Amino acid sequence: MTHQVVVMTRQGCPSCVRAEEDVERICGELGVPWSTADVDSDSEWQAEYGDRVPVILIDGAEHGYWKVEEERFRKALA
Repeated sequence: MTHQVVVMTRQGCPSCVRAEEDVERICGELGVPWSTADVDSDSEWQAEYGDRVPVILIDGAEHGYWKVEEERFRKALA
């Protein structure tokens, strides 16, 4: 099964940029597709994730927020 990773992000968020770089590197190594979604583009996303960006979702389920915990993230994708 191939996982799908989404980074919930927002414009002007330095932590989001770092998380995207980490996700890009790790997913690139593991061959896992990933994308970003702007939390401010949807009112439900804004309500759910707006105070915790970046939020990392794996297969639609929340995996973590604020930063990528690399070891835990890799285990979840293994």
